[in-house]
Amino acid sequence: MKFTVSLLLLGLLLTGRLAVAQRIAISGQVVEAATGEPVPFASIFVPHTSIGVTADLEGKFKLAVDGVDSLAASSLGFLTLRKKLAATSPQTVLFRLKKGGGVALGEVFVSSRQPENPAFRILREVQKHKPENERTALTSAEFDSYNRIEVSLADIPKALANRKVVKDMRALAARHGSAAASDPDAPLPLFASEVGSKVYVKYGPPMHRREDILHKQMRGAGPREGSVLSQMLGSNFQNFDFYPNWQNILGKDFISPISAGGRLTYDYTLQDSLLVGQDMCYKIAVAPKRDHDLAFAGTIWITKDKYALRRIDVIASEHANLNFVSDLRIQQELTPPAQGPGLAARTRLVVAVRPGDKQAAMRVRFTTVNSGFQRNTQHPGSFYDQPIVSTVMEPGTDSETSGLISGLLPSGATEGYFDKNRPDTLSLSERQTFAVLDSARELPAVRSTLDWIDLFINGYRRVGDRGMIELGPIINTFAYNNFEGARFRLGFRTTPAFSRNWVYQPYVAYGTMDGRFKYGLRANYIAERRHWTVFGGEYRHDVEQYALLDNDFLPDNNLFVAASRWGRFREGLPIMRDLSLLSVQRDLFHGFTQTVILRYQNSVPQFQVRTQPRPGGDPTDLTPDKLHQTEVVLESRYAPDENLVQAENRRRAIGLKRWPVFTFRYTFGTIDWFRGNNTYNKYNLLVTHSLSAGHFGRLNYRVEGSYIPSEVSYLLLKAPLGNQTPFYNINSFNLLNYFEFVTDRSVSLRLDHHFEGIILNAIPGIRRFNWRLVATANFLYGGLTDANKLSPVDGRGNQFLLPSLGKAPYIEAGYGVENIFKFLRVDFIHRVTYRNEQPTTRNGTAPPNFGVKVGAQFRL
Repeated sequence: MKFTVSLLLLGLLLTGRLAVAQRIAISGQVVEAATGEPVPFASIFVPHTSIGVTADLEGKFKLAVDGVDSLAASSLGFLTLRKKLAATSPQTVLFRLKKGGGVALGEVFVSSRQPENPAFRILREVQKHKPENERTALTSAEFDSYNRIEVSLADIPKALANRKVVKDMRALAARHGSAAASDPDAPLPLFASEVGSKVYVKYGPPMHRREDILHKQMRGAGPREGSVLSQMLGSNFQNFDFYPNWQNILGKDFISPISAGGRLTYDYTLQDSLLVGQDMCYKIAVAPKRDHDLAFAGTIWITKDKYALRRIDVIASEHANLNFVSDLRIQQELTPPAQGPGLAARTRLVVAVRPGDKQAAMRVRFTTVNSGFQRNTQHPGSFYDQPIVSTVMEPGTDSETSGLISGLLPSGATEGYFDKNRPDTLSLSERQTFAVLDSARELPAVRSTLDWIDLFINGYRRVGDRGMIELGPIINTFAYNNFEGARFRLGFRTTPAFSRNWVYQPYVAYGTMDGRFKYGLRANYIAERRHWTVFGGEYRHDVEQYALLDNDFLPDNNLFVAASRWGRFREGLPIMRDLSLLSVQRDLFHGFTQTVILRYQNSVPQFQVRTQPRPGGDPTDLTPDKLHQTEVVLESRYAPDENLVQAENRRRAIGLKRWPVFTFRYTFGTIDWFRGNNTYNKYNLLVTHSLSAGHFGRLNYRVEGSYIPSEVSYLLLKAPLGNQTPFYNINSFNLLNYFEFVTDRSVSLRLDHHFEGIILNAIPGIRRFNWRLVATANFLYGGLTDANKLSPVDGRGNQFLLPSLGKAPYIEAGYGVENIFKFLRVDFIHRVTYRNEQPTTRNGTAPPNFGVKVGAQFRL
């Protein structure tokens, strides 16, 4: 019998059916199936045994086991997942846990004999030590920064999952063995970038921040190299500081958990004391008292010795009054207080944007790791003039001609810069995702999708293999109004593939009703980038509205230009204008921009005109049909904390400005009448600002002053912008008729306050709609000198004085509701002064005392 058993064992050994138990080294990560986000402190264990480990804050784990064939992972609120193991060692395992399996806990009542919550004492000490712990206690700082951005699609609906671009990406992931992307329910990776930079900060006020981008590489369906968006990938845009009472995120003001008034918004629970690095810290849980407030839930760690914020891990309230944002998480670890005021050593921001309940969510994960901190270093003020500096400029690899190409592999190399110098370790899912994205951009379906995304964001459609021109703006292609009829427009602009320094923007347009061709050409030459020195020229032959000619500070954007071409064009008094313009612009220092413009305008009114003859002139000479203007314009703009991002031949202001923006413009001009010349001067001042009102939302104000000391034609006077449409216009006086008042000296104030749901959130039954109250008020004070009053404007040739304000200012005030269906705004506006006025428009319409205006807007 023993011999038989021995033969059997020998046979099993020879046939490989019997093996000695092998120790298997396993590493991996536990993530949420729907989002790909780590599941911190998940349990990883061998089923039916007591063998196991606990994952770390990032969901990562390591484990060594003997003779087992499966491993399981579980966490509170998730379904337990079991996976088979291979016999190889080492091996990596990715657990993607699905929501479910929650455990209902019984009610627990906790009482304390202490007179107050012990967390309150700690928070008072945080405020007491705030001047020595917050980063503004420093004069300056500099550090090395590594920033990684990962973009993916999550919760993809079936209709989208069946599209070719998604199927191609899934198939590519399967070929690369990426379990993190090949699963039909997994988030679909779209884009990833890594940026290495040197950051310099000068604390103000105002604060100046410079970032020298040293190395960058992009993977997948991301922005084109050299574009404005591609420059927005560094650490400048993940700069969170929780010491101020309010933290502006995505344009919304969240109250900080360590703010002075935090007890009005948050509940605090002191949970434990534990080490964070070498610092013993209080661990305090925070939760919003009202789940619709712009507040966070999570945990903060406060050091015991200096009461400094050491770590924060929070998520926006699930029911916060935010549009389209389905997830918002922030994790940040600060430097030890022994080194000085806390600077962000590591930051993670996760944002998920979902347009609708049945649509896919776009998830963006930002990871920033800072090191090599130097405090209170000295640099001259001009050193910070350029917020973002690209220190390596080389020929690009796609249709853009240049960009930052550091990180590309040199000839014969097998690793890139970040493979050798990355300051943190990529997780298993991230490594798999990067491998997929390296090949994704070459998929035809992905490239086509990229072109459409570029069209949607920028309004231009790139054409041709080299991409030397972009058609657009597409929004201006068609319009309809009661003067031109159907207006068709075709235009384009050149890209850096055409020229890095020259930008051309020609267009041609035609109106079916007026039967005229219009055209224009704008050209800019970028002479120097450090101070953004630009020479420009423009010629335009087109129909304009007199009502808009003297509103120099109206926003210069494609949306406004397109909207002004629709509707009742005749009410704005059309003028055929030939404009020739030369300009030069330069930043003298950070935030201070000087512009000089020389322009000639030949304006031909497209309506009947009678003008009062000048003193001593021929009384029969009443009908000059042209107005020739030659003007020199000097403009100074000061935006002390504006963050400007520049690409190859464009730049754009981004982010919220904490300080007002001042713009002053002086115009000296001459009018070439048939019988001589007339000179005039104009002065304009504009101040704009956005102020946080704390719990009560945000106030935007706009102050504008205008002064014309000269005697001029009525065509050169200022007509405060009215609004005779049913649509709300933030830049106009919404109950004012066109040309109801004309001024040569005026001051206006426009107030627009957004309450961000603070009032409606408190009303049961209403708060579920996420509506928000708004309030507006517009003031106008000014008048006309006697010399400028005698300028009749009448289609029948009748002379009358131009309408002017009296001693009282014009005031209108309103209230309304925004965020209806997430984009509609309805305003109810009342005239406070100048009620029951006589008709002032050409069609005899009396101005209203009350009006309802509807607007469309997309605000988070």
